[in-house]
Amino acid sequence: MPEGLIVKALSGYYYVKPADSVENGTIQCRGRGILRKNGVTPLVGDQVRYSLTENGEGMVDEVLPRITELIRPPIANARLAVLLFSLREPDLNLQLLDKFLVHIEHAGLRTLICLTKRDLLKQQEENDLTHDITKQTADLYKSIGYDVIVTSSKTGLGTEEVKSRLAGEISVFSGQSGVGKSSLLNAMLPELSLETAEISMKLGRGRHTTRHVELMELTNGGYVADTPGFSQLDFMEIEADELSSCFIEFQSYAENCKFRGCSHLHEPGCKVRQALEAGEIAASRYEHYLQFHEEMKEKKRRY
Repeated sequence: MPEGLIVKALSGYYYVKPADSVENGTIQCRGRGILRKNGVTPLVGDQVRYSLTENGEGMVDEVLPRITELIRPPIANARLAVLLFSLREPDLNLQLLDKFLVHIEHAGLRTLICLTKRDLLKQQEENDLTHDITKQTADLYKSIGYDVIVTSSKTGLGTEEVKSRLAGEISVFSGQSGVGKSSLLNAMLPELSLETAEISMKLGRGRHTTRHVELMELTNGGYVADTPGFSQLDFMEIEADELSSCFIEFQSYAENCKFRGCSHLHEPGCKVRQALEAGEIAASRYEHYLQFHEEMKEKKRRY
């Protein structure tokens, strides 16, 4: 039975790229009833076994085991998340960046942070403070352990470096709407001609231009999922006691806290708070940790 990769799911159809095909063609498939009976919903990114039908279409017979599974966006087997946050229009939002990082750590994906729209800072090159903010942000997240690339789709800055990181991977592109996801994808793959959106100056954010999850194939063996943008995320899938493990710089300190299951809020002998006081953990990150913890408690009270 042939195998393939689901590269798009739309209106009840799954578009499967055959594993033995070097071309970009796909087979339009339906899912077998047995999958639904067994509670299995095929996802974009799934490796599947399928069979051909008489009308030239196909049926997905089996979904092979998944490495990862994301709920939002619904995609399987992604191992790298590319988070795009703009330096201008909209302005850099570190609280939202940290919220995305929490969700990605919880999902078990690796992360590449792209600081986009570097070209919009050119007119302010003489403003050292602006440059310091960009450098400080990049240095902060690099010191935590994240890869950070500063990009500009207009000038091409960082485009090839990002593309090289995606080789052989299924990657998820995500971030706040209007930060240049489609523009960066267009810069890497000009043949895509993805729709881009102007920024609303009144709202300070872009319109969502991505309407469904679809894998786009790169020339280096990678696939990219251009996922719908989010202006906010909730914590419905994460428990409060899981939050600290999603702040990766907390982990080595948390192992030595006096109390097992330390929340790092008020317990005596908390090594995370000691590291904060010593300047070994960034104050902005800990402040966001407190905000997210409170947000999670509020959600529990409401539901």
